Amino acid sequence: MKSAFICICFAFVLAANAQTNFYTPWIGRSTGKLPALAYGLGEDRLGGAKLGYIDSNIALRVMDTIKGMYLIQLSKFHQAFIEKQYVRTDSLNQLKPWYVTGSISAKGDSATDNVGILLEEKLPYKSWMEINPSKIVVDIYGVQSNTNWITQLQTLKEVKNVYYQQTEDDVFRLTIELKHQQHWGYSIGYMGRSLVVKVRRQPQKTDLRNLRIAIDAGHGGTNTGASGIKAKASEKIYTLRFAKALQKHLKLKGVKHIIMTRSDDTTFDNKDRILWLQEQKPDLLISLHLNSSANTGVRGTSTYYKHIGFRPLTTAVLKRMLELKLNEFGNIGSFNFALNSPTDFPNVLVEIAFLSNEADEKKIISPKFHTDVATKIHLGLVDWLKTLK
Repeated sequence: MKSAFICICFAFVLAANAQTNFYTPWIGRSTGKLPALAYGLGEDRLGGAKLGYIDSNIALRVMDTIKGMYLIQLSKFHQAFIEKQYVRTDSLNQLKPWYVTGSISAKGDSATDNVGILLEEKLPYKSWMEINPSKIVVDIYGVQSNTNWITQLQTLKEVKNVYYQQTEDDVFRLTIELKHQQHWGYSIGYMGRSLVVKVRRQPQKTDLRNLRIAIDAGHGGTNTGASGIKAKASEKIYTLRFAKALQKHLKLKGVKHIIMTRSDDTTFDNKDRILWLQEQKPDLLISLHLNSSANTGVRGTSTYYKHIGFRPLTTAVLKRMLELKLNEFGNIGSFNFALNSPTDFPNVLVEIAFLSNEADEKKIISPKFHTDVATKIHLGLVDWLKTLK
């Protein structure tokens, strides 16, 4: 009897806790600068792994709140998390179990190839690049297909083919095949009731001198970055020196269009940099940083990418950087750094060397090394362009 009584009491406690923790789902809308969906609650210094950025004003089914994040039900079998600051309440009481798609159109304008799919509601999505062959893939959640035609016009210059699959009852997959092997980037967002993918074309002239090159000097202002081990070199100061050396070198090599995210010691939030760069529409971005480790024996150079379509650029730059007799720290993929996250243009993050290593720091503070790094990055860009098909 005593054990039965304990079991009954335990059941009441569980029921009481369940009632206390009950969360009423509600509908919100994405808002703010570059709202992003995360896979889970994992955390690191870069903020945890993300599905990617989403547009603003997207309808989100909020199921719970955990550790300062909202749990979002994307579809029957898919969930994601989003920081609370990027969700506002909406007057919509509930979402339909699923919405249906309309027609798909693919056509080119003077700058991009545009693939649009008509939807009843602004719904969450995830997009990614594939290679060999090159594709852009978009999953739209909470959607069932009612698409019975896909219009593809002769004005398309980069898009080879467009098709879709209903991969799950409420997940719609749009696939965009590309003509060229190299991805040149794409932008995705809603225009009215259509989710539109704007695909960047491979430049007609792939001579570096004709491209718009963006150079990002990491950190700056109140964001000081790492500090050196012996000379106490500041990352924000030396990334700017490397950036200016690269700018000078590219100008000497005939590059006409160079975009600098900063030219002095100013504070420039990473999200603001991304938004500004998206407006500038560079053909590619080089972001310069200096590495640091608690282990002072770690040294070397490395390059980073998030999207697989941009990996060829990072490997070409790293190969040339290693000619400076630096140790290889590696070519790192799926990197969650903000300036690697945009899909809009090829980008490479270069961690030139380690400030936390005495031998590397000695190189970093040398003006000759600034010129040498600029030369090798330039050669890496040229090598990459030679591989284009």
